Amino acid sequence: MNEEKSYKKNTLDSKEGSSRFDEYFLMEEKDVLEYVKEKLDFFDDTTSLKCKEIGDGNLNYVFKIVDTKSSKSLILKHSSEDTRAKSGRKLNIDRNILECKILQLYNKYCPGFAPKIYMYDEIMNCYAMEDLSQYTIMRTALLENKTFSHFADNITTFMVNTLLPTTDVILNHKEKKKLVKRHINPDLCDISEQLVFTDPFGNFSGENVVLNSMEDFVQKNLYDDKKLRLEVGKLKFNFMNNAQALLHGDLHTGSIFINESDIKVIDPEFAFYGPIGYDVGNVIANLFLAWGHGYATIQNEDERASYLSSIEQSIIDIVDMFKDKFIKKFRKEVTDLLAKSEGFDSWYLRGVLEDTAGSVGLEMIRRIVGDAKVQDITSIEDEEKRVEIEKILILSGKEFILNRNKYISGKDFIETLQKYSKCN
Repeated sequence: MNEEKSYKKNTLDSKEGSSRFDEYFLMEEKDVLEYVKEKLDFFDDTTSLKCKEIGDGNLNYVFKIVDTKSSKSLILKHSSEDTRAKSGRKLNIDRNILECKILQLYNKYCPGFAPKIYMYDEIMNCYAMEDLSQYTIMRTALLENKTFSHFADNITTFMVNTLLPTTDVILNHKEKKKLVKRHINPDLCDISEQLVFTDPFGNFSGENVVLNSMEDFVQKNLYDDKKLRLEVGKLKFNFMNNAQALLHGDLHTGSIFINESDIKVIDPEFAFYGPIGYDVGNVIANLFLAWGHGYATIQNEDERASYLSSIEQSIIDIVDMFKDKFIKKFRKEVTDLLAKSEGFDSWYLRGVLEDTAGSVGLEMIRRIVGDAKVQDITSIEDEEKRVEIEKILILSGKEFILNRNKYISGKDFIETLQKYSKCN
């Protein structure tokens, strides 16, 4: 870790004897302040530090530490053995080391698209990184009906440059297998397998949350659809067994910081080796959810049309730019002899696009039916409008899953959305 050399103290040199941070415990704000003073050389003046816990996820604690005199700041991310909701689901306590290394890998493959890492502590299971206060969480910005014309170009550059180089197409096969072993991540994969691929299509755990006025619709269109369940089962086993590339694993608008010129990708705690289309599909699906929020909440007709058009164009551009950049990088950097065969690149990409379409449908449906909701849907106060958009997105999502081999351009996705939006 190059950054670590600059900021991490040698504990034995800086403190005589033992430290209370020599054994793991779950830190609170006052502990984090003491920790930073003892373990980091980042701040010039430690007498004016303030700490605030700002995490809004369910898995980790996120602390912002600021020097009130200079405004210099950093973020410390800290893991616990249980979820923040105290669900009783035990998690691998050292999972943050995986996330930290993934962020470093992102900065290697796609410099500037992830926060800088300053240090990692294997005992306290935390790491310090760049504060991104000058950026906004993309989901928050979209809820305010903001749009970003540069997003499609940024996110496709990030995905192509971080996904393709970790595949057998480019990477030495033995090295790739070592990386697969290193990034199994069973605890968080288990969460995805249950919440994304299983429960939304049968409420098997009894944890789904559905509006009363949507219960019959969900029962008929999801729970009772045997063909849909079969296709979701195929996608689930592809997710579990297709170790294609090192994924982010939870790449959505809540894990992307954005400003007027660029993006920063965060929170790769679900990272593992899986199908490339899972990451690509998650990005697209969350734009569809933002589209749904705008459709249901923007009152002015012209403003609504402009916002929806912008989101639709972003989806089109993501699919089409991804395809173009993917093929160009594939042809430039492919190392496997048989993967260089004429037509292999197109066949390979076609499989990625099929997985993408299926993942778009899975993510849209699970965010509406499952218990892991997003504000794009839950903040729609008009229940009639919310029901309308939930039906549009569920029906579109089903078609993405059932006919996933037909989605080969960005326009194909939008045509399906428009078909169901006109039906309601």
